[in-house]
Amino acid sequence: IGDKLVDGYVSLQAKNICVAGVKIFYGSQTGTAKRFAQHLAETVISFNLPVEVISMGDYDPDDHLVEETSGRNICVFLVSTYTDGQPSESAAWFCKWLEEAAHDFRFGQMYLKGLRYAVFGLGNSVYVDHYNTVGRNIDRWLWMLSASRIMTRAEGDCNVAQSKHGSIEADFEAWKAKFLSRLQALCRGEKKPCSGKCKKGKCKSPGKQSEESSDCEHGASEYENTEAEELFETSSEEEADAEEAGGASSVIDVEDLGNIVSHMRKAKVPLSTQENAGRKEEGEKREMITLALREALTKQGYKLIGSHSGVKLCRWTKSMLRGRGGCYKHTFYGIESHRCMEATPSLACANKCVFCWRHHTNPVGTEWQWKMDQPEMILQEAIENHQNMIKQFKGVSGVKADRLAEAMSVRHCALSLVGEPIMYPEINRFVKLLHQHSISSFLVTNAQFPDEIRNLEPVTQLYVSVDASTKESLKRIDRPLFKDFWQRFLDSLKALSEKQQRTVYRLTLVKAWNVDELKAYADLIALGKPDFIEVKGVTYCGESSASNLTMANVPWHEEVVHFVQELADLIPDYEIACEHEHSNCLLIAHKKFKTDGEWYTWINYSRFQELVHEHESSGGSKTFTAADYTAKTPRWALFRSRERGFDPSDIRYQRKNKARDISGC
Repeated sequence: IGDKLVDGYVSLQAKNICVAGVKIFYGSQTGTAKRFAQHLAETVISFNLPVEVISMGDYDPDDHLVEETSGRNICVFLVSTYTDGQPSESAAWFCKWLEEAAHDFRFGQMYLKGLRYAVFGLGNSVYVDHYNTVGRNIDRWLWMLSASRIMTRAEGDCNVAQSKHGSIEADFEAWKAKFLSRLQALCRGEKKPCSGKCKKGKCKSPGKQSEESSDCEHGASEYENTEAEELFETSSEEEADAEEAGGASSVIDVEDLGNIVSHMRKAKVPLSTQENAGRKEEGEKREMITLALREALTKQGYKLIGSHSGVKLCRWTKSMLRGRGGCYKHTFYGIESHRCMEATPSLACANKCVFCWRHHTNPVGTEWQWKMDQPEMILQEAIENHQNMIKQFKGVSGVKADRLAEAMSVRHCALSLVGEPIMYPEINRFVKLLHQHSISSFLVTNAQFPDEIRNLEPVTQLYVSVDASTKESLKRIDRPLFKDFWQRFLDSLKALSEKQQRTVYRLTLVKAWNVDELKAYADLIALGKPDFIEVKGVTYCGESSASNLTMANVPWHEEVVHFVQELADLIPDYEIACEHEHSNCLLIAHKKFKTDGEWYTWINYSRFQELVHEHESSGGSKTFTAADYTAKTPRWALFRSRERGFDPSDIRYQRKNKARDISGC
């Protein structure tokens, strides 16, 4: 580099320096990336610039990465690609977190806006299919969260026959020289020269078609994205695919499939191919999940099972593994969130709700018309997939060893991941299998299948989604497929009233859509006589052509509290029992669950397993009721408690969001 570069920096000391320091993150398996990080740090130190070398294995991105959005530091990522395109062991958690954040609407597409970064990947081109996959992925995920690339990603190659400079060391030295030059320019506050004719990241400056063309700016600060596409360089097929699938201009949840359909169209996959995927021969029922959809869903974080089922790790499972609190079901009913499996035996649904997390691209239908998998296989693979996802948290910063061990034994199943579980023809066999494995069952239905509700075997807790209280508003919000949807809705509530075990209404409040129908809600409660009523503010799932909901439709927690208080005044047999502020959710309970002034909304899960076993052993003649398996609700879970529903045995973590918190779900 020479003394000229160093001297050039020293002359900046009296000026307004635009870089406060450099943080060098490395993920290394054999030590090469670590060695490169140390060498780079030594050079940066010679600039009299603060530098920090950080192993990804010792860094918690969930806690700290957002702090870098001030833009004062430059973050450098030196990452190796290990076996089968996977990150090194030390970088595994960082990469998993970053991937999920990039596809999780709760973080938001601007979550890392302001973070400035550069990436150098270490790989071996002998492994063609996985060459430098980790570096490419980190680069793409950072971009999807609106971080700003200060220079083009570079890739070092251990294969000396293909290495651009003869060895991976020489590749690194060449990149390092460019990085230091770029760093010096940033310290001076310089902007890239540009003719002003750039379009979507492709610089057309006279005589220059630079790899760093996307860094040119037109009156914007060095690290400010005016349009995400301008900072995205399609330097690999993976990045091009990401841009086609939605890129940073979309808010993408792992459960949001809208981008998948768009990507499928752009890939020009013939419709006939999609419709016939999974058919072995003419006349056989088709699979619910097409091949293209299966591939895309897998990339989005789903663990798909057979032809119509899936399992996914809930963020509250991760939270409780780290001692950061459980979900609202932990507060209201005492489930252990780290031992809860979120799954579904049917990805299909009979509604197209305006607040659907899938943006209405999952399969829809009014009856089962697909190939059917056996419940034994679904449950076995669901548990195996869930356990494999849990195992990935071994060694992750903050994860409690005792909870990790407990999490390997599933004790609860939330049949609410996506779709309509009750549509699955063998739902009763599936539920019985859960109970035989000592797994409690929380089943959610959208109140369009009254006969199936009546025929349903006992479950630990049966939910019905009550998204509106009048025929007109239900049609507008749920957009059901059935023509007789309203009668089906009412019949489903009547069927719920006939159940002897615990029943719940789940109300999702959508501001300006369904919050002004209190009397009508009270009438529906009288019809279905639920044991409990959960009232929750809608969670914003990002923009979608299928819905016009915005953040303006998300009620504040105190607005939800006000609604619940007014509703409780209209239903004299009920009172507000519990609250989970972090999920923007409250629980109204029937007074029969209150004894001597004490609430008993929690569940005695071992007693339930005894009761359901006796019921099944007697061929259904021995019945039991919700009152037979209650447990006392702890003080901290009660409405208006000082903890606001947060378990004091854990430590609450407040995410440093730059926008309104919409994380409740």
